[in-house]
Amino acid sequence: MTSTTPPTPARTRPSRSAPRPPSPVPALAHLMIWGGAATVLALWWSDTPSVVGAAGWLTGAGRITGLLAGYTCAILLLLMARVPLLDRAIGTDRLARWHALGGRYTISLACAHVLLIIWGYSLESHTGVVDQTTTLVLHYPDLLKGTIGFLLSLLTAIVSARAVRRRVSYETWHLLHFATYLAVFLAFGHQLSDGADFTGNRPAQLAWYTLYIGTAALLAWYRFAVPVRRALRHRLYVTEVRPEAPGVISVYLSGDRLDELGAEPGQFFRWRFLTRGLWWAANPYSLSAAPHPAYLRITVKASGGHSAALAHLQPGTRVLAEGPYGAFTARRRRTRKTLLLGGGVGITPLRSLFETLPGEVMLIYRARRPEDLALRAELDNMAAARGAIVHYVVDEPAVHSSPLTAEALRGLVPDLGERDVYLCGPPGMTEAARRALRDAGVPRRRVHHESFAL
Repeated sequence: MTSTTPPTPARTRPSRSAPRPPSPVPALAHLMIWGGAATVLALWWSDTPSVVGAAGWLTGAGRITGLLAGYTCAILLLLMARVPLLDRAIGTDRLARWHALGGRYTISLACAHVLLIIWGYSLESHTGVVDQTTTLVLHYPDLLKGTIGFLLSLLTAIVSARAVRRRVSYETWHLLHFATYLAVFLAFGHQLSDGADFTGNRPAQLAWYTLYIGTAALLAWYRFAVPVRRALRHRLYVTEVRPEAPGVISVYLSGDRLDELGAEPGQFFRWRFLTRGLWWAANPYSLSAAPHPAYLRITVKASGGHSAALAHLQPGTRVLAEGPYGAFTARRRRTRKTLLLGGGVGITPLRSLFETLPGEVMLIYRARRPEDLALRAELDNMAAARGAIVHYVVDEPAVHSSPLTAEALRGLVPDLGERDVYLCGPPGMTEAARRALRDAGVPRRRVHHESFAL
């Protein structure tokens, strides 16, 4: 472990923006989501005068789970619509976690809906489950399309399961997720055609149309129209590819009116490089330098086919960039002292924050070997310019290693409990760091983390 303690004061001072109070948007979003779910339940309650017998109870439960599944489908799409207000106030990684959790609820509700409705209808008509299933799928309006939509959703859920997700590339997973749009589209007609709570209930139908059409409009605008408009306006292209460490390269990009992108240090874009083998995938990489009117920079480690191929990009390659995204910015800061804790290529957003965060900033950068410390010369120069401290911690050789524990962190940062902590790195490292910070008494609200594992 080595430390850099520069003696000179900062030559270029970061902005002096004051720490901000927590945003009320996450709490309001939770309130609105749960309020919508309560409204959906009220729709069933107002349309159900009584429940009689086992068939009635099963069918009623099937209606409830179906209504909630239909509602959560729209919410799942809305969470991933990349609405700037939600993205900046809540954070892309938190929205992704809400989306993943909501996806599990939605699939569970949809499965329960299918099973309960078939069981309840078979009891009511005194037929077998197989016969009742055939009758429902083949003879009820739009139910065949709804069944296909349900099976597509189930396939997406299986691919997204943690055990499967580890074996699937990001590009494949991202492409398969587009099947969700088709699944929701196919299921939507079934909800209005067969849902007892919508048949003949014009206000309920209008509310459902408003929910789905509004969500579709936000998706079409922010996920498709805005990226195309920005691509035509900014005309990004690669200017240089520069090696930084073993398996790590930086890609420099330029274009028109880059200052109008509105990017902040710590944010990321989804980059689509328009060259053979790369044009079809848009991968998230964070900015590794503060946005500049003349250029942008990302720093990438070769951890898969897409990231490895970036080392062979040619100058002049056109680029489509969706973003900027993420709330891993100075806006999250609650105190005037900050610790940046990074591991591996997770240093990239921290490097841009180290350059620009106001107040007293300290950086701890962990890597496996000294040669894996990417951007080290830049970090040393910035530390010297602003009078900051950088601690480099490596696992090899063992004499320089340091455990990621509360005691070790307090040894490096005696005033740890007074600081905000920005954390970014591999999953194992970040989990260990979160435990260590919790044990060290750092409040959860002051630990800011974005995984970028989208």
